[in-house]
Amino acid sequence: MTVQELPPIGLGTYGVEPARCTAAVATALQLGYRHVDTAEMYENEAAVGDALAASSVDREDVFVATKVHSTHLSYDDVLAAVERSRRRLGVDAVDCCYVHWPIRTYDAAETLAAFDELSDRGTIRRVGLSNFTPELLADALDHLEAPLFAHQVECHPLLPQNELRRLAREHDHSLVAYSPLAKGTATEVPELVEVADRRGATPAQVSLAWLLSKENVVAIPKSTSRTHLRENLAAADLDLDERDLALIDGIERRERQVDVPEAPWNRS
Repeated sequence: MTVQELPPIGLGTYGVEPARCTAAVATALQLGYRHVDTAEMYENEAAVGDALAASSVDREDVFVATKVHSTHLSYDDVLAAVERSRRRLGVDAVDCCYVHWPIRTYDAAETLAAFDELSDRGTIRRVGLSNFTPELLADALDHLEAPLFAHQVECHPLLPQNELRRLAREHDHSLVAYSPLAKGTATEVPELVEVADRRGATPAQVSLAWLLSKENVVAIPKSTSRTHLRENLAAADLDLDERDLALIDGIERRERQVDVPEAPWNRS
């Protein structure tokens, strides 16, 4: 699967407790989602695995991604953590595995050597990074032998991540936007509301469509509601014109919804 083949809209599962997660993933797969994102930290990998096992959708048609917790990033811990995640998910191989946060036990040389080893073994099919600054991303690329497939960060019209999007284009990896609706704040942004009214869409759909208009960007909104799951997926078919994009690009308000005090996260 190349950058261009990664589904434009995937399903995020952060904060979704297991019973609801299984139901949400099952509904999403039924509606046509083919990218499901979870993490060791979310404690719902087994729930995702249950939905995958029960689905009539062929396993190879679903892109399954997870992440290694920041306390498990030493070489041996990475190997053990990914094996536990693989078993919880019930898959032979994880389609993409991310370093969740480059903090605590993260060491570029040691951590990424373990990811390279798992890539060589075929336990993970693609390597991903998450929540890296441009500087940390550059350092990681110097250490990784496997190609970087995706970099996952918070990204939405209030946090456009201009530099990280530029680097995604330059190095030809996907920027996977989590919290693409700014945890609901997008519905209150005047520019998004204006475009939504003009387009007969929702502000959430406009936020997603704006992201998808950018090169190498895909989004993983979280939802457990069938209605919102359907609406989010439909955003992939919403075409914004130059006027719409210019209005959204011109938003000066900047807000981050997810932050970690241990590192100077990019705010561009």
